[in-house]
Amino acid sequence: MRGWGYGRQAEGLVLWDVDHTLIENGGISKETYQGAFEQVVGRRPSVRPVTHGRTDLQIMRELLVANGESPEAFGPISIFGDVLREVMGSKADDLARRGHVLPGVVGALSALAGEPNVLQSVLTGNVVENARLKVTTFALGKWLDLDVGAFGSDDIVRSKLIDASRQKVVAKYERTFDGESTILVGDTPLDVQAAHDGGAKVIAVASGVHGVDELEACGADATLPDLVDTRAFLAAVAAVRVRGSAG
Repeated sequence: MRGWGYGRQAEGLVLWDVDHTLIENGGISKETYQGAFEQVVGRRPSVRPVTHGRTDLQIMRELLVANGESPEAFGPISIFGDVLREVMGSKADDLARRGHVLPGVVGALSALAGEPNVLQSVLTGNVVENARLKVTTFALGKWLDLDVGAFGSDDIVRSKLIDASRQKVVAKYERTFDGESTILVGDTPLDVQAAHDGGAKVIAVASGVHGVDELEACGADATLPDLVDTRAFLAAVAAVRVRGSAG
């Protein structure tokens, strides 16, 4: 797929969501949010966290409210970042044992790695240390430049993470990617919304709890049932880029 379907080599920044797109975490993330709540509040939450497509600090804010707590009572919501890192770190062995890489991910990552002008990283709601733990636990780091990734510790608003990554790319490589050359790959309607709001194309993969029809209805530029068919994924990338350049 040289040139992403152009007959020439095109530049592109591909940002991967982590949970339910690259990996399944085996319930470790929800346990981490509940553990952080318990550590700070002093009791177990009675209402479980709602997670899909949200940033870590947004999840913690909503978890506090759902359990009758005022987030402001505990100071800046950013204080939960350190607690989340501590709790997740204590679950590293459980993550390796219970989690796994999703089917087709290695093929998709390695195929794009063969494109000389394509840069791959992550865009995830996880705080940076927890995202790094997940990526390295499952040996995906060789395809992803985490130095230019966007994380929930960069901003609580997911759509702002796209520009956070672009700014890191400029600082590290002095390369600029616009809305037509940036593609977010994710599994939730909130990923689709983040791409639209942040100025990027989006490929939605129904590898999480949301089906193909729901993701298509959200306006994803391309939708796939999973990443098992590497050719279909590469074709989706090429189609998104062609439509963007023509748009």
